[in-house]
Amino acid sequence: MASLLFLCICLLALLTSGVRSDEQNARRRPIMLDRSGGFNVAGKIIQSPRNPNMTLSCDHGYMEYFIPWRPRKTSLVMWHSSSTQTWQNRFDGGEGFKDMFLRRDYPVYLWDAPRLGRANWACEPTTYVPDYRDQGNFVAWNFGPSYGNFWPDTQFPASNETAWQQTTSARYVEYDTVANIYLQANAAAVAADSYKIGDSIVYLTNSAAGLRAQLAVTLSNTTNTKAIVAYESFGYVFPDNLNITAGAPFGPTIVPLEQFKKLAKLPAIQYIFSDHRSENFTFLAQARLSAKIINMYGGNAKVFLLGEDAGLKGSTHIAFADMDNAKVADLLDEFLEENELDGYAGHRGGDWGDLEEQFGTK
Repeated sequence: MASLLFLCICLLALLTSGVRSDEQNARRRPIMLDRSGGFNVAGKIIQSPRNPNMTLSCDHGYMEYFIPWRPRKTSLVMWHSSSTQTWQNRFDGGEGFKDMFLRRDYPVYLWDAPRLGRANWACEPTTYVPDYRDQGNFVAWNFGPSYGNFWPDTQFPASNETAWQQTTSARYVEYDTVANIYLQANAAAVAADSYKIGDSIVYLTNSAAGLRAQLAVTLSNTTNTKAIVAYESFGYVFPDNLNITAGAPFGPTIVPLEQFKKLAKLPAIQYIFSDHRSENFTFLAQARLSAKIINMYGGNAKVFLLGEDAGLKGSTHIAFADMDNAKVADLLDEFLEENELDGYAGHRGGDWGDLEEQFGTK
């Protein structure tokens, strides 16, 4: 009997090991692209006040895209209110969400909203004054309770000085004004409505981009956006019938009720918060209220705590760049599957799975 039990345990371990090996191999498959590129979105053309024949194209957004050889139907739009670089690498330079989800065959779009990064031509004068904020960002990004004092279980590589330098350098100038938030949200809505990024769109957002994505949904004229997964959204949209006072620059942003109801029509919204966030953290409290109101109108919004709900201790404000970002990616896999957003657009011969079978490596 004991020998039979031992044999069963060994067989189970072997099967489990095989599954894990298959999963690991799938994550490291080569990225096979059909095409990549970029295009500008929205914006306008203004004339010189001195010479009407001289013009400037400005206030447009820029969308960089990567389309797998055999794409899934859902496009992942990766949106940060500052730098898209946060989606490209883990804090230590390892693989980031962009490549992780290209390996999973999702079309990936990196979004530079108007006046940011590669879309920084503004139609109005702007002013940049150096703002010495690295030390303040340490706390805002939830690396620890005070500058230099990392959480003991932090998922940031605390001893890696290069990682700290890279993280603090991965910034664009942010224009956190109500007018600019609407400018960026409007441009994203135009992109969604254009069908150039597909008809099944999931916004992956971080920080203040979460507010902008919510607003973009309320401004959109199509149902192409299917979900928002917001990593620590700093700011929320609320309807105008609940006596909630608007704030700036990180909300609350108040919109007409009928526009707000568009959020309730999305198949799913997930507000994700990292570890070491108390329930009285302003944006967590707002997230719970936002989800409650969206669900009151028939929506499907949930708050998900990485520490408590998934056991991912030490997660940071930028969890998709954490040292355990592969586990964070697995959670996104589950979300997409649960909401039926993981299907393929249609079979195309010659994908990596076909090649594995052809050459006997699968």
